[in-house]
Amino acid sequence: MMTLRLIVPSDRTRRVADRLAGDARTTNLVVLPGGGVRPAGDLVQCEVTREAVSDVLGWLRGEGVYDDGSVVLSDVASAPSANARATEAAAPGAPDDAIVWDAVLDSAYGEVRGSWSFYAFLTLATAIAAVAVITDSAILVVGAMVVGPEFGLVAALAVGLVGRRRSLVSGAALLLLKGFAHAIAATVVLALLARLVGWVDLADVTGPRPLTGFIWRPDKWSAVVAVLAGCAGVLSQTAGRSNALVGVFISVTTVPAAGDIALSLALGAPGHLLGAASQLGINLFGMTIAGVLTLVTQRTLWTLRSRPQRARPPAAD
Repeated sequence: MMTLRLIVPSDRTRRVADRLAGDARTTNLVVLPGGGVRPAGDLVQCEVTREAVSDVLGWLRGEGVYDDGSVVLSDVASAPSANARATEAAAPGAPDDAIVWDAVLDSAYGEVRGSWSFYAFLTLATAIAAVAVITDSAILVVGAMVVGPEFGLVAALAVGLVGRRRSLVSGAALLLLKGFAHAIAATVVLALLARLVGWVDLADVTGPRPLTGFIWRPDKWSAVVAVLAGCAGVLSQTAGRSNALVGVFISVTTVPAAGDIALSLALGAPGHLLGAASQLGINLFGMTIAGVLTLVTQRTLWTLRSRPQRARPPAAD
């Protein structure tokens, strides 16, 4: 279930409250007249089954609550009551199958705003990946993958493509480009300093690397893993299971490839540079395409499954 907190203009409060009260998929309805100060209006709060959230939000948008009031969504960690179970039973399907598109879009737009911490984490992850290449350490490769924050942008790019949001697509693509450019440039500087003091040389990149050689040698399995990870990542975000993202982070060779690119530039290894760049491109492209296909499939299946049920809420006055 999800909590829906609204500030509703007073002239629409009765209509909104009656609509929510008459929907078997909502519960715990509370109305506080005059409870809203900024924006001004009445405070209306209830719990809604995840499967019904998009229907309810669509109706509220049509009533102008998005423009003249306020809408806040949050997940309910637990609702151990018979009333909550009965409310959930009134909605079709399973909660994890429902896409709350408004929440997905809001999260995507949040990702593309960019921040100093995004650049910092991506740079640190790329630097860790470079050390992993130098030391041929699989453990450090995994660490670099987990630290990297880039999947949120890949998911935002997929959401923008599916939703035909040009600003979201351009924002995600540009931030990905700028983020990796900054991270690689910073790591190149660090690698040049390490080379200057004799800590690294060309052999560290071009020599035998049984544990990390896959980074600059992409193959068909690189594409397969990227597609599978992209599907899993988007599913974890739309279903509200962010813990599954850790598995995605340690599956894709994006940040490790960026670290290899930086070392290849700093030490002069053009063969490795091309291979690592190909690995990075394959993973980003594969995850994006997989994300788009996953979102389209989810939306289509949910629309087909819920269509017969959309007449359940009573009509507005």
